[in-house]
Amino acid sequence: MKHSIRPRKTDTLPESIQRQLNMYALAASAAGVGILALALPAEAEIVYTPAHHKITHGGSFKLDLNHDGITDFTLINTFSTTTSTFRSNLSARPAAGNGAEGWTGFRPYASALKLGAEIGPADYFPGKQMASVNVGPAAVYYVGSWVNVKNRYLGLRFKIKGKIHYGWARLSVQVQNHTVVGTLTGYAYETVAGKPIKAGQTKEDDDTATIQPASLGHLARGASALSAWRGKERLETFRRKHDAA
Repeated sequence: MKHSIRPRKTDTLPESIQRQLNMYALAASAAGVGILALALPAEAEIVYTPAHHKITHGGSFKLDLNHDGITDFTLINTFSTTTSTFRSNLSARPAAGNGAEGWTGFRPYASALKLGAEIGPADYFPGKQMASVNVGPAAVYYVGSWVNVKNRYLGLRFKIKGKIHYGWARLSVQVQNHTVVGTLTGYAYETVAGKPIKAGQTKEDDDTATIQPASLGHLARGASALSAWRGKERLETFRRKHDAA
């Protein structure tokens, strides 16, 4: 007896189930791309420039962190006099959109950071005034955290092609004959936009922080879940930093 061979009939899934499977595949694909991006980050580099520039009475220095011909900050030493007073002031004047780490008060003062302090998105950058000496008829006043310090760091936030980068400038500041004198001895910046840098850091650390792998649940839920996961990681980093402080 001959048996005819007929092609098997292909079962067709209901449209609703097929649509859900397609959405799952798209979500998994998006998540896979996100995880790949985390596993293969953009190559980071810190560009360090040694320097030795004195900023004396009435002088200034145009600081171009990434050497693109654009002045990112102007370190300037100004002075003013009246019939009975004299004032000398060292400040960091940022270009539009840039800023120096510090705090606000009567004047926007810049912080004199110690070696290893982190400079990044969790910080504030309103600082301008570094050190001032005010000589009056009855007394001499010193103002600012940069008065008579050696090898401290100015935390910097600046833009490269519209993207925020972080860097530092190392200075020593002395008051000589009631005049502020600053000496710039080096500066550096992080080439990856948005990535923090440590004061005094001149190359990428070998022990950079590891990113915890995403769970299968994040994978199934797709790119939106990965965004929430990244936000949680940043929040935990912020909390650890301030708890330690």
